[in-house]
Amino acid sequence: MKKVLIGVAVVLAVALVSFFTVVPMVVDMRMNTVVRTQIPAVSPAGSALHRRIFIADLHADELLWGRDLLTRVERGHVDLPRLQEGKVALQVFSVVTKTPRDMNYDQNTGETDNIALLSLAQRWPAATRTSLRARAVYQAEKLQDAVLRAGGAITLITTRDTLMAFARRRGGDPMQVGAVLAIEGLHALDGQLESVDVLFNNGFRMMGLTHFFDNEVAGSAHGVTHGGLTPLGRQVVQRMEQLGIAVDLAHSSAQTMNEVLAMASRPVVVSHTGVAAVCPGPRNLTDAQLRAIAANGGLVGIGYWDGAVCQPTIENIVKAIRHAVQVMGVRHVALGSDFDGATKTPWDTRGVIVITDALLRSGMSEDDVAKIMGANTFDYLMRTLPPITPPDSVVRP
Repeated sequence: MKKVLIGVAVVLAVALVSFFTVVPMVVDMRMNTVVRTQIPAVSPAGSALHRRIFIADLHADELLWGRDLLTRVERGHVDLPRLQEGKVALQVFSVVTKTPRDMNYDQNTGETDNIALLSLAQRWPAATRTSLRARAVYQAEKLQDAVLRAGGAITLITTRDTLMAFARRRGGDPMQVGAVLAIEGLHALDGQLESVDVLFNNGFRMMGLTHFFDNEVAGSAHGVTHGGLTPLGRQVVQRMEQLGIAVDLAHSSAQTMNEVLAMASRPVVVSHTGVAAVCPGPRNLTDAQLRAIAANGGLVGIGYWDGAVCQPTIENIVKAIRHAVQVMGVRHVALGSDFDGATKTPWDTRGVIVITDALLRSGMSEDDVAKIMGANTFDYLMRTLPPITPPDSVVRP
């Protein structure tokens, strides 16, 4: 009997070790993949231009996974060494706090919670079991910890001043990377308006109103109602604008998008998307929506995964970018990879040079390529970030 009990204990111990170490790694490896690990060769002109310009990506979900941002790994899409190799100057890091089981682009409810088990396996703090806001704050703290340990290699961008100072430093050191904190879905407010201030205080400067299901703030493109802003949602948008938090309409329903654009006093962003004229689907923007966002002065980040471009190829990415430019004008188009967002992309972040080269080969001018690859994102942040962080404008957690 004693041997049996020892055997059971050993099996349980192995199962626990696997749950906390192997399982998160396997899930990460299966959900964040690439078409090819080798980066295709690019032209000398494309390579030279890529080294000269400011590269920025509006969306990656690296903080969700149990990796150290400072360490190069062979899975997923983003870490500091690969950002540096790809010459990426600025990365927007978005946090994910809840996704539904069997999530799809058509219709989901918020009754199930994939992130609960993942967070448990990755040993997130106890508060994250019951609070979605705590999950957001924990992921923000992961980024802040990486910034502290990076020895100056990463700068957390929270104001126009910090963005300008970073850009000056990077001019002399192209290995530096700027980071902006964002969020997918304001279910992370836990239904409380004051949570906007708490998240602002924790460094968030871009917030997506919805993700894969309707929440207390707004209707999702993938929810049940496909409705618009709630009364709380209108208060949230107003407070975000007061603080200098960019309103991200990625994943928003058409009604939510229309209602936000009708009330917005500042430029909005759609951080990661496709265009319906190139790849039809509820996830992607119509030409009418593209024109409305351009009229607002906003910015659209074109993604690389199948939901955005149908097939994750450089040809389809360029086709989507060129269509958006034709409809909106070049100043409103940017990159929004959705790296590490449970996506399959053509390559990891090292491969962004392929987009520079392909746009140049397609006949775009160097100036227009530079705008799309990052200058537009820099200009957008300079227009939307607060000049300095107001010391009395936030509620302490």
